[in-house]
Amino acid sequence: MLDLPCVIFAGGKSSRMGGDKALLPFGSYETLTQYQYNRLCKIFKRVYISCKDNSKFHFHANFIEDKKSTDTFAPTIGFISVFNTLKDDAFFALSVDTPFIDEKTISKLLEEDQKNFDATIAKTDEGLHPMCGIYHRTLESKFIKMAQENNHKLGFLLKNSSTHYVYFKENDSFLNINHPSEYQKALSLINN
Repeated sequence: MLDLPCVIFAGGKSSRMGGDKALLPFGSYETLTQYQYNRLCKIFKRVYISCKDNSKFHFHANFIEDKKSTDTFAPTIGFISVFNTLKDDAFFALSVDTPFIDEKTISKLLEEDQKNFDATIAKTDEGLHPMCGIYHRTLESKFIKMAQENNHKLGFLLKNSSTHYVYFKENDSFLNINHPSEYQKALSLINN
């Protein structure tokens, strides 16, 4: 099992889905979040769920809640809360809506990561995948500054940091569940 902590980000607004995608049923699990948590606990020694309010989840897990005072749904607030909670110098970040990122993909990112990088991020022909990668504590002050300036674009942060991009030829494992049609596609894949 991997020593690096894993954080599942499940605090988004899900506006394109029309409902909280973190709570959608998935596979044999009551929610997509529970599915992600259970499968990632088989890969990582420590798995956490970053969210705005853990009371919406009805299963036991390690939750890291955003500051209660914010109404921002951007992951930048979640990153700050993670850095405040964890003592580690780095962690693996994964969005709750990417259920097909496998251990092989995670291992490749870990192999290519180095201490002198601020982040090691997945990239495919479809583009960058900022919510699938390793983030180092060297970015903590930048996240705080971005939040103060109400700038929540991860692409901006990564472009202006020491970011290493790891190319993956396969796009399918990066299926992102943003729309109802993508959810249906993911359900058909998980049920086969």
